[in-house]
Amino acid sequence: MKKVLAIILGGGAGTRLYPLTKLRAKPAVPLAGKYRLIDIPVSNCINSDIYKIYVLTQFNSASLNRHLSRTYSFSGFHEGFVEVLAAQRTPENPNWFQGTADAVRQYLPLFKEWDVSEFLILSGDHLYRMDYAKFVQRHRDTGADITISVLPVDEKRASDFGLVKIDDQGKIIDFSEKPKGDALHEMRVDTTTLGLTPEQALQSPYIASMGIYVFNTRALVDLLKKYPDQTDFGKEIIPAASTDHNIQAYLFNGYWEDIGTIEAFYDANLALTQHPHPAFSFYDEKAPIYTRGRALPPSKMQNCRVTDSMIGDGSIMKDCQIHHSILGIRTRIEAGCTIQDSLLMGADFYQPLADREADVARGGVPIGIGANTTIRRAIIDKNGRIGRNVQIINKDNVQEAEREDLGFYIRSGIIVTIKGATIADSTII
Repeated sequence: MKKVLAIILGGGAGTRLYPLTKLRAKPAVPLAGKYRLIDIPVSNCINSDIYKIYVLTQFNSASLNRHLSRTYSFSGFHEGFVEVLAAQRTPENPNWFQGTADAVRQYLPLFKEWDVSEFLILSGDHLYRMDYAKFVQRHRDTGADITISVLPVDEKRASDFGLVKIDDQGKIIDFSEKPKGDALHEMRVDTTTLGLTPEQALQSPYIASMGIYVFNTRALVDLLKKYPDQTDFGKEIIPAASTDHNIQAYLFNGYWEDIGTIEAFYDANLALTQHPHPAFSFYDEKAPIYTRGRALPPSKMQNCRVTDSMIGDGSIMKDCQIHHSILGIRTRIEAGCTIQDSLLMGADFYQPLADREADVARGGVPIGIGANTTIRRAIIDKNGRIGRNVQIINKDNVQEAEREDLGFYIRSGIIVTIKGATIADSTII
């Protein structure tokens, strides 16, 4: 794995995750109360003994850069690193990143300085655990120019993905990007060739690309030069390469979720509280997910009822009810509150008691959840100031709304507050 260079694509402006991406890059969005989305692919790399890692981004990269620099510092005795490469305009290329392939193309001179045999191309907004060493080994064993990680999917989800067809040897022979109708049915395959049982193959008759690739160094360099106007790997570069390159499929049959939308992000987070065995778990000592270590005190709960929930470090709660929710680091909840089916991202700092009392004295709202507040099916972004007797419950069952002036959005019926938003006392949403 010393001959592998990992490139994590941070994505575009993250409009599908807005307003969580209003002030941060998509890979920097908090996950599961204490992690960031970027921690998933970086941890998978580390657990696979891949230590040369670049992260490409072009929007709001300050918090992402700060997190990575504080979290991943490798020993000076090997050449490992995790480094952010932000989009930049040069005399040779006056444009920002136009797509996944274009992002890699613009930094290709830097990547070519490394003596590596493969480039591992990853996404920064997926939740999964994978041993990339097996992925790379499959690529080498088949003599492939490109290997794509794929997973079997059912018909309901198939049209959301780029689909592939393979021959008996696992070579990819056809592509279709998010097909519908007859075009979708033409992409049905016998997935028993991937090792699925007949019953599993009947349930999942399509093969979806995960947007994760291994390229031989020479193949990647040649393709990016051969197709200078093509900007995306999945839609353009790889289908064009299929005519004269050996493109193989690598089956991944574990948990994988694209959490690029508010609804998917919300569902994936709350699924972590499932009892007794969630589909994805952070409790795996053999393949841990790493994040920034913080010297936070244990959480304190005074006369609280907490069920099916996860509580981040350094939280303070009293006389409240928490059900099927995730509370991030430094979350503060006052007496009489009910939190249900919600994700509270916590705070970046503790507000001193004197400042909290001063806020209240002048009619303001301190950081945290004020007394006698009810929150259901919501995402409360970091440093939120939620007043007393507030009801964040979507009482009118609105599915979509943009109320940035009031500090919140509604996406798929989920209320999402903006980072640092203030919701005044007695507000009903």
